[in-house]
Amino acid sequence: QVIPGHEARSVESLCWAAGDRLFGAGLDGDITEYDLSRLSAARGVDGGGGPIWSMAANGTGTQLAIGCEDGSVKIFQVVPGGIQFERNLDRRKGRVLCLSWHPSDTHIVAGSIDFFRVIDLASGQTVQRIMVNHRVEKAKRECVVWAIALLSGGTVVSADSFGRVQFWDWEQGTLAESHSVSTSAALSLAVSEKEDSIVVGTSTGATYQLQLLPVKLGGPEKRWVRTKPFQYHSHDVRAVAHSPTALISGGLDAQLVIRPLMEKVMKKGYDAVLRKFTFPHRRLVSCARKARLLLFQFSQHLELWRLGSTEETGKDGEVLPLCQMPEHLVQIKSKGPEHIYCSCVSPCGTWVGYSTASRFQLYRVRCEGDGVSLRKV
Repeated sequence: QVIPGHEARSVESLCWAAGDRLFGAGLDGDITEYDLSRLSAARGVDGGGGPIWSMAANGTGTQLAIGCEDGSVKIFQVVPGGIQFERNLDRRKGRVLCLSWHPSDTHIVAGSIDFFRVIDLASGQTVQRIMVNHRVEKAKRECVVWAIALLSGGTVVSADSFGRVQFWDWEQGTLAESHSVSTSAALSLAVSEKEDSIVVGTSTGATYQLQLLPVKLGGPEKRWVRTKPFQYHSHDVRAVAHSPTALISGGLDAQLVIRPLMEKVMKKGYDAVLRKFTFPHRRLVSCARKARLLLFQFSQHLELWRLGSTEETGKDGEVLPLCQMPEHLVQIKSKGPEHIYCSCVSPCGTWVGYSTASRFQLYRVRCEGDGVSLRKV
């Protein structure tokens, strides 16, 4: 299923709440609930703190926390038919780029630039503020905390723009372990349900797994150990998820990769295979065979091209000299902020149609000599 995009609605974060309700938030400052039967934005509420960089639901799915540009963390109650503002938590300077709830819903950890802080939900106050780059000698550049997780034992895991995954004892305010996973930024992290495995995505396209393993076989002491990198993406890995049997990563190369954890998959089959999904799954180019035309679909406009031609013949795969170059005939701009959802050109090349989430447009195309005329039907 695809929920069509919108010019004014960037999606910075998504989360499920109250079972099967999907919420999104972005730099327009709104929290949007999506209608999954109509595949559209159902309703939106202004967050009240400028652009929203992060959002997370609590364990029971009854509350949403949002992290805003103005440094505030706000709590919204999920109610039937929408969401309702509940309260502001302690505000500090610096945009809130990532959020994580404690599994017991007593604390929230919020990551910013150069620091993260732990907020007590009962009082709404910051109980610990930890600088992440005070150990870096002569730290000239700022350190961005891109992803954060608060584990049930009280450990905070942070991933930052220096390429480090760090483990902190937040009550003491001390660094327990630090792993340099990349020469560039660590952008995303996800923790397994048992909290014994973590998947990390980086800006080089590599994903890493860290596992909590005993130092001595059968011994009580455990440490986090990094596995070798998995290079399945060519660009930033902006989103990762940890299922009971697989590591899932999504990158700016428009690929979703599911890598099974072989020790968790008992028998051979579909679940034991590395799977790569490339987006988009819908056709963005359509062809009018008889008229030798191609229609290209972009988010806000369409382009109609006439194919070039040749007088030579050859085998499959050979490049032939053109006697006539491809020709850009017309550009059709979509009015309004909604993205184009689907488009088509008729086989004879005289009709072009496209639709957005709320309307459908049909055009009559006439090619007269060198000129092209468009008439909206």
